[in-house]
Amino acid sequence: MPNFYGVIANHNHNTMEKHLLQYLADARKAVKATANYIAGQALRLHEIEIQEKSVHNLVSEVDVKAENYLVEMLSKALPEAGFITEENSIAQQKKEFTWVIDPLDGTTNFLHGLPFYSISVGLLHGDEPVLGIVHDVARNEQFYGYKNGGAFLNDTPLNILQPKSLHDSLIVLGFFYNETDALEKFLNIMRQLINQSRGFRRLGSAALDLAYVAAGRCDGFFEFNLNAWDVCGGALLVKEAGGLISDFKNTDNYIFGKEIIAARPGVYDELLALIKIEMSH
Repeated sequence: MPNFYGVIANHNHNTMEKHLLQYLADARKAVKATANYIAGQALRLHEIEIQEKSVHNLVSEVDVKAENYLVEMLSKALPEAGFITEENSIAQQKKEFTWVIDPLDGTTNFLHGLPFYSISVGLLHGDEPVLGIVHDVARNEQFYGYKNGGAFLNDTPLNILQPKSLHDSLIVLGFFYNETDALEKFLNIMRQLINQSRGFRRLGSAALDLAYVAAGRCDGFFEFNLNAWDVCGGALLVKEAGGLISDFKNTDNYIFGKEIIAARPGVYDELLALIKIEMSH
């Protein structure tokens, strides 16, 4: 199987593709450098300053510094781009191109020493994701891709076209902290999944959940009350790997619409139907 560089060498890129490849190369370097910083900070967890932004919503000095590093490097890679970032380290502004950044997705995992957290970087052209990177810091795995160019894990292409049924699938999902009205509906969905699937996992990083769907490690993912920086990078990966993705209403409003479902073919339709039934009650 050809690696990433072999694949792109055989493409006849138009101007946009060439630009995206350069942005991707620059962003991958920025993410890797930031991952090295975070990995080093994981060795001094007892010294890290922590604040609570809202109930159970933590931010650490590592989140802030990591975002500063990413903003600085990505500003050089594409000076005319705007930024949407979790920690608001730069003026939030959408432009023709907009970087969407979560510097440390899975902060609670990170601060507890649980090795499942990531960096997520997406690039929007208008409202459409055209580039995505999700870096698993603890495993040093980088998932990345760009529009119409495929998705990759390190140098290996990702492809999840083989359909499955919900019965044969493993689902990842996320809970939320401040939407108590919807909690009972989500609990009902989980009860259904116990009977209708091989099970579900709550891993604690939406960006990595999406990357794992793209890699075929999990077969579907859904969550409510997410932000653009949680999903922008990973959503692009799922689409480029051959997965299906939408909000709970089966529309494209999953970047800014606060809800997302992503799954491999076959699983997507069954999971979406289950969610629609339970969320309509």
